[in-house]
Amino acid sequence: MSTPTQRLTLPALNRALLARQGLLDRLDLPTIEAVEAIGALQAQYWPALPVALWSRVRGFAAEDLYHTLERRELLLGILLRGTLHLVSAREHPDYATVVEESGANDWRRTKAELTPETARLRADLLAYMEAEPRSREEIAPFVEAFLAAHPGAMDAAEAEEQRSYQWRPFYRWSSLVRTSADGRWGAKTPEALLAAPRLPTPEPEAALAAVIRCHLRAFGPAAAEDVAGWIGLGTPRVRTALERLAPELVRFEDEDRRVLYDLPEAPRPDPEVPAPARFLPSFDSTLLAYTSKGRARARLVPDACREPIYARGNLRILPTFLVDGLVAGTWAVEVRRREATLTLTPCVPVARAARTALMEEGERLLRFSEPKAKAYQVVFGT
Repeated sequence: MSTPTQRLTLPALNRALLARQGLLDRLDLPTIEAVEAIGALQAQYWPALPVALWSRVRGFAAEDLYHTLERRELLLGILLRGTLHLVSAREHPDYATVVEESGANDWRRTKAELTPETARLRADLLAYMEAEPRSREEIAPFVEAFLAAHPGAMDAAEAEEQRSYQWRPFYRWSSLVRTSADGRWGAKTPEALLAAPRLPTPEPEAALAAVIRCHLRAFGPAAAEDVAGWIGLGTPRVRTALERLAPELVRFEDEDRRVLYDLPEAPRPDPEVPAPARFLPSFDSTLLAYTSKGRARARLVPDACREPIYARGNLRILPTFLVDGLVAGTWAVEVRRREATLTLTPCVPVARAARTALMEEGERLLRFSEPKAKAYQVVFGT
């Protein structure tokens, strides 16, 4: 007789997620190891990254992030689902290989055939981007010069389509990473581009297995469709890869009887463990790491908060705060006359004790994010 699969409740899945993300107890890890532990961080909004790490890593200072980026130990670039992510340099090749396999790196905008000349164009562009940081505006002239020197290297209709995009698919390549123009990182959004460090390219299946492990380590237990949605690959291929990894994984099921996979040694604490007040920035990875279908995201987001945290006008996931491990509202900071105000807007009722905890943690957040302010206050909106 087969052993029944253990069913994990939403509270159990919630605590597993919080423990891995440093949202139960902050992680006591160097910045690089912390980024690997909590998974590829969404980075569409640059100021979100220091807040994401401050909320999760004990003693974190923004300079810790900037110094690792200056040393290229962390890399910022277009990766999963064609969006900006922060990952470690040692894990970047796996992520980039999976992105290549997903088709997100396909620069074509027509049905033009790939030719040896177009492959050479990409190789030459990569060599050009290795020399020094380049702006996006420098890429178009480089491509145009290559095409002028190699007539017929690109289908005419494809070239015309690319010009209408200002050659955007070329600078949104996972082999390129963002950097600061002068090499010094800080609060300013990095816009310059540089070739990613050249490291051995892993085999596609090995890279997929590595990225699946990264996802489970950061967000597990998770279903095949959760991992597939996060990576940007089809669910059947991810499910096949998970089955290959089955001997080294453990299985559970959720309340909807979905099969969940996890790493055996990953934390799965008691669902009754208290969870402190925490603040998450815009586009936080925990809000996007599970399929949007069904109740998969309910381990962190109650139904009453699903709409309030999503700004449909600009497709933005708003900054949120957690009460007892669940999203309970959104937050925003305004600075006037050097007074920083954090406004909390609940989407569910918040008890008095939780409000006190949020105000205390909120003031710490303000002091971290607005160090030049002379006064701080936390208020509740409606």
